[in-house]
Amino acid sequence: MRKLFFESLIRPPLTEQLPQPDDATLIALAVAIEETARQRLGHSLSIRAVDAGSCNGCELELHALSNAFYDIERLGIRFVASPRHADVLLVTGPVTQNMREALERTYNATPNPKWVIAIGGCALDGGCFAGSYAVVGGVSEVVPVDLHIPGCPPPPIDILKGLLALLNHINMRTSVL
Repeated sequence: MRKLFFESLIRPPLTEQLPQPDDATLIALAVAIEETARQRLGHSLSIRAVDAGSCNGCELELHALSNAFYDIERLGIRFVASPRHADVLLVTGPVTQNMREALERTYNATPNPKWVIAIGGCALDGGCFAGSYAVVGGVSEVVPVDLHIPGCPPPPIDILKGLLALLNHINMRTSVL
């Protein structure tokens, strides 16, 4: 133990390199999301995240959206604690038997118009958990899904691109409602 302690004093810490997406692309995406949300909704986008039984890989990527690197608060996008204040439900993981009713209640508590985004492979069809006695299936088995963002887990930049795609699609959907 003593040897390990002294080695840690000499050796520099091991860290991963910061992801290097093109800064110009990230800034352009940020501006597009903010402008589109204000234009289509008239206010900033409010998101309620729902973990329907995932392995937490997708939640880590959702939390990365709030870190200093991506900082979605500056885009006018915010996570809310109550579905009653949400425009979008971001659902991760396969829907488990125990979370089925909670997801339905959350969906019903979200005011109209509302949109559901299923994030990750598990949210599409159950992923590696499909066929388990404890899993109902993908999110679309329980609530209607407007957009699916593939990946295991999808990187934060893909989640932002998905939100922009949803906002661009909102204009067509709300004109029908």
